[in-house]
Amino acid sequence: MSTSEKAATLNVEQAGTNPSIASDGYFSVENLNAYYGDSYIVQDVSFDVNEGEIVALLGRNGAGKTSTLRAIARADEPELRKGEIYLQGQSVHGMKSYQASNAGIALVPEDRCIIQGLTVEENLDLAVIAGEKGWDYERIYDLFPRLKERRKQEGTTLSGGEQQMLAIGRALAKDLKLLLLDEPYEGLAPVVRHDIEKALMQVREAGITTIIVEQNAVAALKISDRAIILDTGEVAFQGTAKEVLDDEALRHEYLAI
Repeated sequence: MSTSEKAATLNVEQAGTNPSIASDGYFSVENLNAYYGDSYIVQDVSFDVNEGEIVALLGRNGAGKTSTLRAIARADEPELRKGEIYLQGQSVHGMKSYQASNAGIALVPEDRCIIQGLTVEENLDLAVIAGEKGWDYERIYDLFPRLKERRKQEGTTLSGGEQQMLAIGRALAKDLKLLLLDEPYEGLAPVVRHDIEKALMQVREAGITTIIVEQNAVAALKISDRAIILDTGEVAFQGTAKEVLDDEALRHEYLAI
């Protein structure tokens, strides 16, 4: 059986037998097709995410994970040529990135995009120039006490872990409905990664929905409710995070772990 045939079989089986993928209509993508120039990167990707879930979006390098996040956030690239995106019934696919941001979608990219020359608090302030306000300083500092200690320090002089905290805090400063995290554990020491994990679980407890792309698949799965695996731009698997953790053959085939 080919990889695409296996993927189709897995999707049908999961949709038919696993109640964990029943949708509450909170967030959905339908048949996303996105391109970098002539390169067909995201190919007919469809999935649903329920309110308050953490979903791990996984796959090997080049599987289309980051491109899918960027398409959802309505970044300029990749170009979304077909497909629909809905958040709480509101269509997002026709929006520009700033409109998607104002609608409650925040992408925290791998490079974090901390603004040079601005302090921690100024970076937080910048997030709410447009759109509705979300968490205030104190709530963000309760989540990340290190940021309170460094609130007057220039953001780009923070450690990598602290910059990741700031990037997540900046997303929370707006009225956030969907948090998109691209490689949040990249380059972090285990103790700092653990702090980020604890914070993300608190964000989930606050009812915020998160999609996490992470090469450290096991770490992402351990805090996630469900998993979606991409293979060469297509959905190869949807199910619970536990199913992936328990299925060595699946992990080996699609994640090489």
